[in-house]
Amino acid sequence: MAIAKDILDLVGNTPLVYLDRLRASVNKGQGARVVAKLEMFNPGSSVKDRIGLPLIRAGEKAGLLKKGGTIVEPTSGNTGLGLAMAAALLGYHMVCTVPDKVPKEKQDLLKAYGAEVIVCPTSVDADDPRSYYKQAERMRDEEGAYLPYQYYNQANPTAHYKTTGPEIWHQTDGKVTHFVAGMGTGGTVSGTGKFLHEASNGRRRPAGRVKVVAVDTVGSVFTNFHKTGKFPRDIHQYLIDGIGEDFMPTTVWWDEIDAVEQVSDEDAFLMQAKLAREEALFSGSSAGAAVHAAFKLAKKLPKSALVVTLLPDIGDRYLSKFNVEWMEAKGLTKAPAYLRKMTKRGT
Repeated sequence: MAIAKDILDLVGNTPLVYLDRLRASVNKGQGARVVAKLEMFNPGSSVKDRIGLPLIRAGEKAGLLKKGGTIVEPTSGNTGLGLAMAAALLGYHMVCTVPDKVPKEKQDLLKAYGAEVIVCPTSVDADDPRSYYKQAERMRDEEGAYLPYQYYNQANPTAHYKTTGPEIWHQTDGKVTHFVAGMGTGGTVSGTGKFLHEASNGRRRPAGRVKVVAVDTVGSVFTNFHKTGKFPRDIHQYLIDGIGEDFMPTTVWWDEIDAVEQVSDEDAFLMQAKLAREEALFSGSSAGAAVHAAFKLAKKLPKSALVVTLLPDIGDRYLSKFNVEWMEAKGLTKAPAYLRKMTKRGT
């Protein structure tokens, strides 16, 4: 019988879909086709479901996590959910420290899985004792909790090397030419990129070796670091959830990243809305950033190329931000016309 042992057995093997309606409206049908990998089809509706169990198993193997112990993780929500699902099944207590910009929907989801949520200020440096990173480290150091630390744990990119990369390669029959994904911890783009690089190495032209493009946001460190090897002078807050950082995670495998594309808050939120309205795919703003970068790249490519991008999660956990009032309050001027129209009509 085709019945899963438990919910974690259903993680992965997410589908691919063409974004041809967006190709027509954004790129006027020019350039390569873009395909999206829909990570919302994971049981926890996020790409981070893929790393929850591997991060826990790494702690068990290292002797850092004992039966009935506590796991603490600084998270913008999705990794916490992946860990909370696995922790619930394995009998661990889960604590998530989150920045205060994380939507209430995500905080409530974490609590629904039994996780304790500690909200920390976003407007402090990463090394400030009040930051969500340092709060998690304090629980590790003072209370003996296991801190998987997705930003430094190599089980993170390795999980994508073992699952996401092979899936994309096989689903496209080895015809993928470009992979475009957001970079926060760097785990998804690094691990997936490593597999796709290896699988396509030596492939005949015109396809050649897969090009891996990481998507960053304005105000983050990754773009400037990739270009110069140094942090930018202007590191500041941004609105996109889940990508960009103000420090350098060791889960970024720079040898597997061929280019970094920076996307603004405006363009990310506008594309998030276009995805929902034109392709009926409602994901988060980080998906909007990835798709924006994917179409910008695809327009320059021949029609024979195939660009695969990744939609990290589902959009219902961002509904408090998906409205004209919130966008305008944050200074975004490109709120989609259909949202403005609904607002005027009071719907």
